[in-house]
Amino acid sequence: MIITKFLPLWIIVCAFLGYQFPMWFADIKNVSAFCLGFILFVMGLTLSRETLKRVLLHPKNAIIGACGKWIVTTGISFLLANLFFAHQIELKTGIILAGSVPSGTSANLYTMMAGGSVALSILMSTIDTFIGPFFTPLIMKLTAANNVHDAITPLILKMVYVVLIPITAGLLIQWKFEEKITAVRSMIPILSSIALLIVDVSVVSNAHTMLAQNIRILPMLFICVVIQIILPMILGYVYSTIFKMDEPERRSIVYEFGICNTALAALLAMESIGPIAAVPAVTNMIMNTSLGALIAILWEKKWGIGLKKQGNVEMKRTS
Repeated sequence: MIITKFLPLWIIVCAFLGYQFPMWFADIKNVSAFCLGFILFVMGLTLSRETLKRVLLHPKNAIIGACGKWIVTTGISFLLANLFFAHQIELKTGIILAGSVPSGTSANLYTMMAGGSVALSILMSTIDTFIGPFFTPLIMKLTAANNVHDAITPLILKMVYVVLIPITAGLLIQWKFEEKITAVRSMIPILSSIALLIVDVSVVSNAHTMLAQNIRILPMLFICVVIQIILPMILGYVYSTIFKMDEPERRSIVYEFGICNTALAALLAMESIGPIAAVPAVTNMIMNTSLGALIAILWEKKWGIGLKKQGNVEMKRTS
């Protein structure tokens, strides 16, 4: 379909429209949480009992992936922040924060699009969600001397509701009405992509003023955040290969490492650091959604042969 096939392009177009015409999207500025929850809900419709049970009974890879993400992604973010913006404290802090929050919901969506292990991705995101209230404040205190605990706790608790309730509802509906759900599964990537585009345009339009006021630093910031996204993805694939994970699981790890919940990071920056600190998070969100979609499409279209073979192996294991 034209929406999923050209999703990176639509993300950039929506970001441009959100920036140029923020008044057009004033009525949808508060629907981001609903759209993120919707993405998780439809993902629940795709998970089979067998797949979820296998991941839950063998959580080693999820724990390995979640722990590796906090070490690799946070470490790279700290190094890049000091390399690019060592003397601009708020920007430096914002870059560190953008890499020190739990993984983003779009990581689950792109894992599904790329043929990765959705069950593993969601389990890693769940682990991330629960350890975030402890890790994020600690990392920020150690690396940037900022205490974001008061702001992050209620926001991550809200994220638990956005993640756990929708995914549980999707699972229950799928298991109860499995035959009827099969007929609408082909629409799931399209519906999820539309929801992601709404989140994209909503966040960018809300951040219009901050982006406009810091337009001169954006080229350097874009370079910084592209490295902040791509390098952890590459290291995530290497990391999962070292631990001898299967190909679908490696793809899940790639997105776990590369895509953080930068919408959450932007809110935290605004509430506990300052408006300029939110600019890196918004910039990261634009780039990680577009790059994530592009990589997912490449994996699905160009490198899908190996995954089909892997899928056959998985089916034999299940049977």
